[in-house]
Amino acid sequence: MTALLLDTEALIWWDANDPRLGGKARTAIQDAAEVYVSAASAWEIIIKSAIGKLRTTRHPAKAVADGGFLELPITFEHAEAVKALPLHHTDPFDRLIIAAASVERCIIVTSDEKFRSYDVELVDARR
Repeated sequence: MTALLLDTEALIWWDANDPRLGGKARTAIQDAAEVYVSAASAWEIIIKSAIGKLRTTRHPAKAVADGGFLELPITFEHAEAVKALPLHHTDPFDRLIIAAASVERCIIVTSDEKFRSYDVELVDARR
C-alpha cells in the first residue's frame, strides 16, 4: 500500500480512539508504511477550536506525533493544484487535502462522500 493521508476527521477519530473510525480504516492506518497529516488539518483544527466549532484540548502536533504520523507541509505545488480541482467540494481545508494527496500520490482516509467526486484513491474511514 502506498502512503496514506488522513483527513481532519480521520485524525480526530484516531486520536480519540473513536469507534466511528472503522476496523478496516484502522488496520489500513496501522499497516501503512507512511501515514501523513496535512498542515491543512492542523490549521482547520486550530481555527475551528478558536471559534468554538470544535472542542478539543489536544494540539494537532501532539496527536500527529503520538500517532506516529508524519507532518505534510503545504507546498506551493499543493496550493497550485487546488486551482485545477472541480468545485465538487467548497471547503478550503478539504480541497487542499485533496490537492496534496493528488500531488503526493497518497490515499486519503476520509468519511466525506464529496471526496468520491475527485480522481483520488480513498479508504472509507467509517469501515
